[in-house]
Amino acid sequence: MLCHTLAAQPCHTASVVVDSIQFKGNEVSKSRMLLFELNIAPGDTLPTSELEAKLEENRKRLFNLRLFHEVGYTYTCDEGLVSVTYTMQERWYLYPIPIFDFADRNFNAWLERRDWGRVDYGINLIRRNFRGRNEEVRVRLQQGFNKRLEFAYRVPYISRAHKLGMDFGVADYRSRAIDYRTLNNRQRFYVQDRGVPIQRTLLTAGLTHRQSVQRQEGIRLTYVQEQVADTVLELNPQYYSEHEHKRRYLRLELAKVVNLRNSFIYPLTGSYFEAIAAQTFFVNGNGTPITTLRAKYVDYRHLSGKYYYFVGGEAQARLSKHYAYADNVALGFRSLVRGYELQVVGGQHFGLFKQGLTRELFQHQGVHLKFIRSPKFNKVPLALYANVFTDAGYVVDEMFEKGNPLSNRLLAGIGAGLHLVTFYDFVFRAEYTVNREKTGGFYLSGRFPF
Repeated sequence: MLCHTLAAQPCHTASVVVDSIQFKGNEVSKSRMLLFELNIAPGDTLPTSELEAKLEENRKRLFNLRLFHEVGYTYTCDEGLVSVTYTMQERWYLYPIPIFDFADRNFNAWLERRDWGRVDYGINLIRRNFRGRNEEVRVRLQQGFNKRLEFAYRVPYISRAHKLGMDFGVADYRSRAIDYRTLNNRQRFYVQDRGVPIQRTLLTAGLTHRQSVQRQEGIRLTYVQEQVADTVLELNPQYYSEHEHKRRYLRLELAKVVNLRNSFIYPLTGSYFEAIAAQTFFVNGNGTPITTLRAKYVDYRHLSGKYYYFVGGEAQARLSKHYAYADNVALGFRSLVRGYELQVVGGQHFGLFKQGLTRELFQHQGVHLKFIRSPKFNKVPLALYANVFTDAGYVVDEMFEKGNPLSNRLLAGIGAGLHLVTFYDFVFRAEYTVNREKTGGFYLSGRFPF
């Protein structure tokens, strides 16, 4: 729900005082938690001309918690005293999500192989809004090609001022295959029939300072222990540093996020900024310390009518005296130039530029499914957008560039696609892209492009 004032009784004074703020429809969510997410409070004085803009800003704050299908508000004004009521429809918060996923980097990489043996299955249990305080519990039980056991718990408020939050997690990962080398910008895999060629155990804990749902910074400490089979080092002695088949390290990370987008799911207006500084320390000298600096900024603008434009960039610098192959990650994973979904471009540093023009084709606030009684499921919002875009990127690789022609050269792609957005934060993209090498392809994805 992208708007709205459900009802209002106009104020006829130059300024108003917020007399009360109430919430309706929050059967699980605690009112105290919701009140702390707002940047207004009872007793505040506001110019009457700014009242509705301030109420709408706070409606978006509640909606972007991603706890509700829709949020609206009403207000009444009596002799300069304003009473506000935010009305919401809560989501379903317990998700026993079956896992049926492909073991490759993305669907397009799996489709090239079409190997049904490279499939993961299991269940992902997610309890959002635990205790009505926007806490989250995750348990992942995964079998198949890649085996994962994960537990994570996030608490957004651990201080009386509701500004400090924390999270912690533990995970164990084992896979039947490992990408031991990159040649011609394609991963080469070693598959082990018995046992697993790679095992990884991870412990992580973080503290977050939340100014609001839009602005936060945090610190995170992660401990990782991993090892590979001896065959992997025979295939690539530089997979880890010092020709070791196992290593342990600590990663200390500082992060800052300012998310001023109108929607965290499929943004059309606003801006997004993220900066990360991290230091990796290897235990027992089985690696060289690595400093990683990463930043991202995107601007989203409404042009006119149903047309929108976004432009942004992302950059990473990784500094170390020696680089292991396992740490040589740049484009092709979380970040990529569209048109190169089937390739990986490893390196120490990279820059990425993206821009796109979006046209809203269709938007429906909710298709009502009469055969489903629960209001948490029987109203399905739908939005369809057409998008044309250009991407460009450059990766600096001074270690493993031999045999990988896409390193140390400009990458570029241009294309068009359709984006479908519906409830429970689902985004589906179908795009056709032509890259600089004049190779065209039709690619599918399940998240916002930038």
